[in-house]
Amino acid sequence: MDGSSAKRAPYAADPAASRGRVVPEPPSPTRTDFQRDRDRIIHSTAFRRLAHKTQVFVYHEGDHFRTRLTHTIEVSQIARALARALRLDEDLAEAVALGHDLGHTPFGHTGEDALDACLAPYGGFDHNSHGLKIVTELERRYADFNGLNLTFETIEGLVKHNGPFLDAGGAPLGRWRRRGVPPAILAYDRLRDLELAHYASLEAQAAAIADDIAYDAHDIDDGLRAGLFDFAAARQAPFIAALLDEIERLHPGLEKSRVTHELTRRLITRFIEDAIAESRARIRDAHILSLEDVRAAAKPLVGFSPLLAEAAEAIKAFLFANMYRHPSVARVRDKAERLVRQLFAAFFAEPAKMPAEWAQLTAEAEMREGEAGRAQAVADYIAGMTDRYAVAEHGRLFDEAPDLR
Repeated sequence: MDGSSAKRAPYAADPAASRGRVVPEPPSPTRTDFQRDRDRIIHSTAFRRLAHKTQVFVYHEGDHFRTRLTHTIEVSQIARALARALRLDEDLAEAVALGHDLGHTPFGHTGEDALDACLAPYGGFDHNSHGLKIVTELERRYADFNGLNLTFETIEGLVKHNGPFLDAGGAPLGRWRRRGVPPAILAYDRLRDLELAHYASLEAQAAAIADDIAYDAHDIDDGLRAGLFDFAAARQAPFIAALLDEIERLHPGLEKSRVTHELTRRLITRFIEDAIAESRARIRDAHILSLEDVRAAAKPLVGFSPLLAEAAEAIKAFLFANMYRHPSVARVRDKAERLVRQLFAAFFAEPAKMPAEWAQLTAEAEMREGEAGRAQAVADYIAGMTDRYAVAEHGRLFDEAPDLR
């Protein structure tokens, strides 16, 4: 049933040794538990909606720019490549990669920032936490449970692929020091110990770095093709400059579209190859012999070498200045943020304006948790929208029609 078991490293996650599901289910005669998780994510409503959720550009700007769905597929391919090279469970790495963006809002990080501001009095909004709610509660497909009833290992990876939330003493780490661990994650942790002070599996870590690789390479690709910056500007990142020099040396006079593709593929290849070599060294040097050793490690075991980590940061800084803060992108971001805030205000004031099912869920949440419950339920509804549906709902509620151009 599991053709990869003979190659699996001793520190890889083993579906046969999974901690299981909240609702016990009989095993599949044809698929491992991690394969079933992957398939459930692919067939979920939230996954299909990613096709119409923004990555950077809004939906009308062109059919060839990346959406959340195309980004997710690219992340899953890179995660599988890393998992294969490191002798991990490819299906678990793919499941985490396919599910890592399920909780994203319409209009990319702009929508998340807007909802986070709207929910500031009630704990804020976090797409990772919302993704957990989707796979454990909001998907309503199966007769025997809400959510997707995924295995512990997949849930752990979706929640902790970017690292632990708590230090050894139980205090929040990093960004969570200021705002605290999201309530949905704490609630699930009470149901089932997520070991929030420990790292997730190597498969989850592979999915996390695959996300970074895909983001950096493909945003360079989209930014060049959109005309937000040119090759001369991209040379501000020394690593990109070196790759462009290599392409020019090997293929002098190559047309722009092919140079763009050659640059993108080289970025992906170099980062993948570096991550494989660096991760193997970290695993070896830390004497990792089991999955529990992975979870108890003092630092991430999948990562870039110092040289490539520096290159990745330089690329992110370039993209932030030249793409994410480009005037044309910022102009649309401002309009999209206003749209999301107006939707939240309207639905929070009158939940009956939402579809009947969501109005009922909001009423039930308010009965349990008061005003905070109402706010969270409204945010859950808006977060599930595609870009187009959010625009349509705004048009239904308001006379003005935002021109997201």
